Amino acid sequence: MEEAAPNPGHGNRQQLAERVASPAARNLELTVEAVVEEYVGSFGWSQFLHVLLVSIVWVFDSQNTLVTIFSDAQPKSWRCINNSSSSLCMSSSSRGDVSSVCGLKPGTWEWVGGHESSIVAEWGLVCDRRFLAAVPASMFFIGSLLGSAFFGHLADASLGRKRTVLLSCILSSATAFLTSLSPNIWIYALLRFANGFSRSGIGICCIVLATEVVGRKWRGPVSQYGFFFFTAGFFSLPLIAYPTRKNWRNLYRIISLLPLSYSVLSFPFVSESPRWLLVRGRSKEALDVLRKFARRNGKTLPENLCLANPSDPKEGGENEALTKTCTKESLWRTKWAAKRMITVMIAGFGVGFVYYGVQLNVENLNFNLYFSVGINALMEIPAIIFGTILLGLTSRRLLFSLSAFLAGISCLLCIIFAHGKHGNKADKSRDGSWAQLIIEGVGFMAASIAYDVLYIYCVELFPTNVRNFAMSQSRLSLMLGASIAPLLVAAGRLSPSLSFLIFGILSIFSGVVSLWLPETKNAPLYDSLKQQEEEEKHRDMGQSNNIQA
Repeated sequence: MEEAAPNPGHGNRQQLAERVASPAARNLELTVEAVVEEYVGSFGWSQFLHVLLVSIVWVFDSQNTLVTIFSDAQPKSWRCINNSSSSLCMSSSSRGDVSSVCGLKPGTWEWVGGHESSIVAEWGLVCDRRFLAAVPASMFFIGSLLGSAFFGHLADASLGRKRTVLLSCILSSATAFLTSLSPNIWIYALLRFANGFSRSGIGICCIVLATEVVGRKWRGPVSQYGFFFFTAGFFSLPLIAYPTRKNWRNLYRIISLLPLSYSVLSFPFVSESPRWLLVRGRSKEALDVLRKFARRNGKTLPENLCLANPSDPKEGGENEALTKTCTKESLWRTKWAAKRMITVMIAGFGVGFVYYGVQLNVENLNFNLYFSVGINALMEIPAIIFGTILLGLTSRRLLFSLSAFLAGISCLLCIIFAHGKHGNKADKSRDGSWAQLIIEGVGFMAASIAYDVLYIYCVELFPTNVRNFAMSQSRLSLMLGASIAPLLVAAGRLSPSLSFLIFGILSIFSGVVSLWLPETKNAPLYDSLKQQEEEEKHRDMGQSNNIQA
């Protein structure tokens, strides 16, 4: 039987197959940024749903933050009880001058809207107690200030972005409901502090959770989508507050139900940030999240794909080296990052002071409170639209500084049209200055743009392993400014010009300080401080060489 002759083509085909299979057998190592851009898609259907579900939480943040505009408002009119024969009561009541009640005996007068219309009416926070009315709002923002540091560290170090938001929603719901049971101003102020602390996780985590799963060209627009929902929450407040205007406690009970319902029904469908999972050494889970996004977008990831380690894996395995490097890095011990953070916080202090102060200051405008709040809420819409468009056309630094300048100039112009605390206060809607309302609206819109841009700016200024902490520090500065604003609003009841003057000066100062920040438009999101420092040095050297050439 003849032995079969060897086929010379068979060996060649086998060698060719081995050469072709060899690259496939090796791992395809890419960064999260590259996987999103090349395989998942910059902004597909799956990311749209993710961003939508995350952004809804801003509604609850807005409601819990701004509810005091109505619950802590000073009633506009009062009347004598049982046809009091006091000449002072009769004459003052005819003018509706709230300050005149200071000279009246208790029991001779009452608020027209009832003693439960606001905390001012229920606990008599007028005359020599008027500054107590500003304490709960200030305590809320102080709570937000401390909560920002707590939740920022929690989101980076242990819980992650998703579970931190969930915890924040549940605690916000509980503290809002407990606030409705407050027996006095001091317990009320304490619970407002707790509510401010609880809601801090929403603002610092939602924008990070939304932007870390989209391509770089979509980071700016996506960061603005959350503020649409913040505006929706702002706009919903007058609609909820007006039917509950006779009892401020019912207002808190209603807004406490919304975050709890959302946490149970919708939030389980939100995914954790793959960037955070990678930084924590959980690369398999990060890859699973990216595969899920790709699958919902109608795409698939290569089977041999693995996520690149942004640190140098010389010691131990990939995950071990990555985790050790990222957890040892400290923002405040890194010189360039600390300087950048301080600059952001200084700018954020002024913006937070003006943004929240102007909203709370609407009671010092000579217009109906519900109408004024509605106008301010409507001005948030063009602010978000213009902000989204301008983020794609201009640099972050230029947009922030110009917006802060415009907000400051508008506040200064409001001084010209500010009315003193005299005249017929019972009819503020008729003697209000439309010019003042329009200029105040423009200033608030500009402050809103600056406030929104600062969030996305901060996301891009710092790497993944300290990004939430950096956001918390930025949020801390915003809340520090906001915590002082209610005191200025209380002073503005006596001198409206004073509040507008300080708002204007601080806003312009913030715009000047921001000019020392680097530009981040179209820059990649880095994963560690060391990586970002090296990459930015190379980029700056390249730009210098191009200029010299």
